Amino acid sequence: MQNKNVYDVLKERGFIKQTIYDDDLYKMLGSESVTFYVGFDPTADSLHIGHYIPIMAMAWMQRYGHTPIALFGGGTGMIGDPSGRSDMRQMMTKEIIDHNIDCFKSQMSRFINFEGDNAAIIANNADWLLNLNYVEFLRDIGVHFSVNRMLSAECFKQRMEKGLTFFEFNYMLMQGYDFLYLNQKYGCKLEVGGDDQWSNMLAGVDLIRKKEGTDAFCLTCTLLLNSEGKKMGKTQKGALWLDENKCSVYDFYQYFRNVEDVKVAECMRLLTFMDMAEIEELTRYNDERMNLAKERLAFEVTKLVHGEEKAITAQKQVKAAFGGNAEDMQVIEAPKTSSVADLLCLATFAKSKSDARRLIESGAVSINETKILGGFDPVPDNAGEEFILHKGKKNHIKIKLV
Repeated sequence: MQNKNVYDVLKERGFIKQTIYDDDLYKMLGSESVTFYVGFDPTADSLHIGHYIPIMAMAWMQRYGHTPIALFGGGTGMIGDPSGRSDMRQMMTKEIIDHNIDCFKSQMSRFINFEGDNAAIIANNADWLLNLNYVEFLRDIGVHFSVNRMLSAECFKQRMEKGLTFFEFNYMLMQGYDFLYLNQKYGCKLEVGGDDQWSNMLAGVDLIRKKEGTDAFCLTCTLLLNSEGKKMGKTQKGALWLDENKCSVYDFYQYFRNVEDVKVAECMRLLTFMDMAEIEELTRYNDERMNLAKERLAFEVTKLVHGEEKAITAQKQVKAAFGGNAEDMQVIEAPKTSSVADLLCLATFAKSKSDARRLIESGAVSINETKILGGFDPVPDNAGEEFILHKGKKNHIKIKLV
């Protein structure tokens, strides 16, 4: 594995979106062990699918002998990144930020090794940002930033129409300083992140080259988009979180089981450690055999995020929901006062109450073996407190009334 340049691996699997000083970066990654970092602003108590690709890039680079720094934005999180935002982020307390960072660390340990050779380093920019002397910071760091150049950055353009606060304007300086600090303390030479961070990352590269006179690089990862060009990872219930309390293992598995055929190979390359030859073999068909590839994708991603045991359970539940063993079906709890329409929405068989009513009127809904005729009527008495809700011939789920 060590004989191959990790840059080739990342490129082959589709990770790389943009780089700077590309030839020099390639040579460096192929000739030495490089310390690099990826930043995570702790704006929630769980990572989500948007973090997944940069984390996988970290994992691949660590496998090829490079040392990752997981930088948590305890300091920058108190400002908020304006990138991709049309409004200002809600400010968080230090206690909330610290809690979110602990959650991130726990989830990342499934992908990244924090012990042994080239163990990942954990850093929190609150350690150096919160006690900065502002005047000294402006004299030492701010002097290297051109306001004209900053205003031309994509991350600020979207905010200019509604108004960009000076508070947020500092974010680019802070992120650039992070890279400089990590460069000075750990010899960090590369920043890896999402493509929406390109302007901020360039600022850090430029700052190091100006102040230190040494090489620095950045690499952005591709975003996972559907065939319409929209970000993948949105479900009917919201974002695709890696925390099973925010997105159940069943829903997580089911999301990847249902991805578009044209996206299966890309998801396998970016979100799993599957061998490229195996990916090509599984996804070369444009017929019903693609369902086997989707099952494999869903299983591999769920295993990485939630562990093999939960992935196996989710796989059984999903198969049961589409006509398999009733004993393996997912069980969801619902209030005894629920109408049939309520149950259809709770099971995500219907998007809304009106959608549920249309399904019922079309004769597509049954409880156990009884066809349902009234959408807003309570569950039939003879159903009992635990029963199977059917939508058509292929969608089934076990309901427990509480």
